[in-house]
Amino acid sequence: MLKLNGNLGIKEFYEILFKGQIIDIDEQAYQKIEESFSFLKDFSENKTIYGVNTGFGPMAQYKIADSDRVKLQYNLIRSHASGTGGILPARYVKAAMLARLNTLSLGNSGVHKSVIELMKALINRDIIPLIYEHGGVGASGDLVQLAHLALVLIGEGEVFYKGELKPTQDVFKTENLKPISVVLREGLALMNGTSVMTGIGVVNTINARRLLNLSVLCASAINEIVETYDDHFSSQLNEAKKHKGQQEIAKQMRAHLSDSKLTRKREDFLYSKNLDVTVFEDKVQEYYSIRCVPQILGPVLDTLNNAENVLVNEVNSANDNPIISVEDQQVYHGGNFHGDYVSLEMDKLKLVVTKMSMLAERQLNYLLNPNLNNILPAFVNLGILGLNFGMQGVQFTATSTTAENQMLSNPMYVHSIPNNNDNQDVVSMGTNAAVITKKVVENAYEVMAIEIITLIQAIEYLKIQDKVSSKTKRMYDAIRKIVPAFTEDIIMYPYVNEVKASLMNHENSID
Repeated sequence: MLKLNGNLGIKEFYEILFKGQIIDIDEQAYQKIEESFSFLKDFSENKTIYGVNTGFGPMAQYKIADSDRVKLQYNLIRSHASGTGGILPARYVKAAMLARLNTLSLGNSGVHKSVIELMKALINRDIIPLIYEHGGVGASGDLVQLAHLALVLIGEGEVFYKGELKPTQDVFKTENLKPISVVLREGLALMNGTSVMTGIGVVNTINARRLLNLSVLCASAINEIVETYDDHFSSQLNEAKKHKGQQEIAKQMRAHLSDSKLTRKREDFLYSKNLDVTVFEDKVQEYYSIRCVPQILGPVLDTLNNAENVLVNEVNSANDNPIISVEDQQVYHGGNFHGDYVSLEMDKLKLVVTKMSMLAERQLNYLLNPNLNNILPAFVNLGILGLNFGMQGVQFTATSTTAENQMLSNPMYVHSIPNNNDNQDVVSMGTNAAVITKKVVENAYEVMAIEIITLIQAIEYLKIQDKVSSKTKRMYDAIRKIVPAFTEDIIMYPYVNEVKASLMNHENSID
C-alpha cells in the first residue's frame, strides 16, 4: 500500500496506474485536511470569501445568502458538467483523480475529510467517472472536466464500473458508498485546479519515456543492419558537446550495441588500406537519421525530463483558489489554478514526440528504399518483386500518421481565447494541450510499430539473427511471436495494431 503525503512522483503514478497499487492517506495529511476545514469554517463567518459566500467568476460580485451557500456549490457542479467529444480513457481519468486527491490532501483547500475518503475509495476500486476530452480552457483549471468528477462525488452522473458505463447511484449502492455532502466549498475546491491536464500529462510522459526507449532500440538496430561505423555514438564524440541528453542517448546506444557483431570500427576500414581507392563503395558517413541519433534524441530526453519535473511540481502544489493557510490564519485569493506551466510542457512534449515519429518514418523509408540502403529489396519484400508488395502498404500509414503529428504539433499555449465574460481574458488551453499530446504519443507508437516490423523483416532477409546484439535479438523474438515472417502478402492492419498494443503495454519488455 502506498500512502500519499503530498510528495507524489512519476514512480508512484506508475505503480498506481500501471501496476494497480492500492493507496491510503498519511495520518499527518489527514490532520492537515481537518485543520484546514475547521479553520475555513470558522474564518468564513462574517467575511466575504470567494466561492464560499459569493458567486463565481464574473458573478463573484454577488453576495450569496447563508441559506443558499450549499446550493451554490451543487449548482456549480451541475452547470459545469458540460463536457463533450471523445471519452477520456480510464487510465487518464484515474491519473487526474490521483492528482486532485493529492492536491486536496495538502491541506490548502478547506475540504471536508469525506471528499478525500470517497476519492480514495473510487481510485482503489477502479470506479472511473465519465469525463469528456472537450471543455477545458485551463484557466480556472479544468473546470468542466473536474465538474464531471465532482458530479460523481455527489452521487450523480455516470461511471465506468467493471468495464461498463453505469449510473453513479447504482454503483454506489452496489459498493456501499455514500456521496459527499457539500459543506463549505467542496464544489469549487474539486473543480478549481489543474489536475486533469496534469494527470493526462503524467501518463503522456510515462508513455513518451517508453517510446523514447523504443526509439533508441530501433536506432541501434538499424545501425546494426547497415553495419555502420561506431564512432558517431562514441563517448569521445558526444562528450565533446555539452548536452546531457545527447551524451545519455549515445551511452544507451553503446550499451545496446556492446555485444553486436555487426557495427564496425572506422580505423579497420577507412584509416588504412585505401591508398588506391578513388570511389568508396561503402558510405563514408551514414544518412543523418542513422548518424545523428544522439543529437536528435538528446533534446527529446532533456525535454521529457523537464516535463516530468514540472508535472511533479504541479501535482504536489496547491492549485486551486482561494488558498487556505492554517499557519498564517489567512485565506489568499489569486490564480494558482492557471495551467500555463503544464500547457507549455505539453506543447514541448508533443513537439519532441513528433520528432521521434519523424525519425522513425525516415529510418523506415531508408529500409524500404533499395536506392538508399543498397542491401535490401524494395519495401523489404521477401516475396517476388512486382508480384508481392512487402511493407509497401504500411508505409502510407506511417507517412500519413507522421504528417498528422506534424500538424498537431502546433502549440495550444499561445491560442488563448478570452471567455467567461472576459473574466478569463488570458487562458492556458492546458487541457487541450495535454489531450492533443496524448494523441501525438499514440500516433507515434503506430509509426514505431511499423518501423519495428520492418526492422524484423530486414533481419530476416539478411539472416543476421545470430549477429545482432542481444537486445535487438530480444526485440526480434518478441515481435516474431506476434508477426510471422512473411513472403506472401498478408493483411497487415491486425499485426500493426497488435504490435502497437504490445509496445504500449508496460507489462511487456522488449526494450
